[in-house]
Amino acid sequence: MTRRGARRRLGLLACGTLLVTGCGSAEPDPGPATPTTATPAATRGFAPGAAGAGDPYFPSYGNGGYDVAHYTVKVRYDPATDKLSGTATVRATATADLSAFNLDLAGLTVRSVTVDGADARHSRTDDELVITPAIGLTSGNGFTAEIRYDGRPEALRNEVLGEGGWLHTVDGAIALGQPESASTWFPVNDHPSDKATYDIELTVPKGLTAVSNGVPKGRSTSGAWTTWKWSETAPTASYLTTVAIGKFRVTTGQHKGRPVYHAVTTQVAEGAPDRSIARTVEVADYLESVFGPYPFDSYGGVVIADERIRYALETQSRPVYSASFFRQGDNTGVVAHELAHQWYGNSVSIQRWQDIWLNEGLATYAEWLWAEHSGSTTVQRTFEQKYANAGGQVWRTPPGKPGVANLFSRSVYDRGGMTVHALRVAVGDTAFFTILRTWAAERKNGNATTADFVALAERISGKKLAKVFDPWLYGTERPPAPKPL
Repeated sequence: MTRRGARRRLGLLACGTLLVTGCGSAEPDPGPATPTTATPAATRGFAPGAAGAGDPYFPSYGNGGYDVAHYTVKVRYDPATDKLSGTATVRATATADLSAFNLDLAGLTVRSVTVDGADARHSRTDDELVITPAIGLTSGNGFTAEIRYDGRPEALRNEVLGEGGWLHTVDGAIALGQPESASTWFPVNDHPSDKATYDIELTVPKGLTAVSNGVPKGRSTSGAWTTWKWSETAPTASYLTTVAIGKFRVTTGQHKGRPVYHAVTTQVAEGAPDRSIARTVEVADYLESVFGPYPFDSYGGVVIADERIRYALETQSRPVYSASFFRQGDNTGVVAHELAHQWYGNSVSIQRWQDIWLNEGLATYAEWLWAEHSGSTTVQRTFEQKYANAGGQVWRTPPGKPGVANLFSRSVYDRGGMTVHALRVAVGDTAFFTILRTWAAERKNGNATTADFVALAERISGKKLAKVFDPWLYGTERPPAPKPL
């Protein structure tokens, strides 16, 4: 993520590329869930699933007891009334014997729930939807839950970045935010440790465009309504889903056999935003030469204009950019940052929010690499400037353990990027770039931690790297300038 300005709520932040003025893996949808042989229910001890994924920073985020494989989300939204109605079909596998399980859903009214076609009881506790199926769900067995719901979506308040989640706009709506946002428009296991694939259908008034993640699957109009269909077949963390509804200048094409889909709001004049995101595939091709194959089935970008959103976010396969990034002209640096996240943050996702530096440090370093590739400066020079000019708060805040209040601080971005450079200096270019490509390849579509990254770096370099990672990630003073080990 990249952000502009700073505000935050203790449960919702947004991330991607930071802009200073002068983001449990699941395989793609396997098809209908098939029960497996299980111990008879009479001999099993069924219990409710946990109302949280166990993340130390956000204990109530996500849920336990099951693993989602696929979401089918069908939403109808009328901007004139700000009313949304939807049906979410959740295909999952129980990882414990469940008498009940939770989904995250902020606001909205649940009208009915079924599990494997049978009516299920449901209740609400704040933003938790508690579902009790007619019979217990046995560990290892697949199940399908269908939830029908409606209401006026409510944004989540983020004290660092303002409002996030589903936002009603002047010509439609935007759904965007990190570390949570999806729960404002569909019931979801809202934590990156439970990634899933998605089919999304958005029905909106005719004349509006409705953009989401993945490959466009066409649209159809019936009367005064148009339904736009999208499909993301790679496992996706829930905060990386997005919706943008409104009037857009749309540009489409193909690149390396993949669809390209760009949408720029008509609220801003044609110019720098259009030119900048038009270079998406050029930037992606360069990053592919460094990080390895581009990990998804489509390319694209969305530019929005809403003062509540002053950041860019690496929403999967189709990053969303605030128009404010292009007020001073073309800006491919932010494009490089958000595209780098497609490898680091999206394809390789964090297991817990404490390790967000893995996303932001690598994406920040990609900006530096792109700047060098573009001929504007060298990576070494950028490092030296950051190292010399970083404020005391950057050195007092350890990026590997920043705390919730500093989750998207300058330390996570700039010191995170400097940590990556310190690793490069320590191990040399050959080992360093092998580490980056191997990280993307071995962890593709999965989740990982800082410890996993350190272990990989030590394996490939053949060096013990505590002297690099400990001061740069966990120290509270400026580390010495990096040198080869």
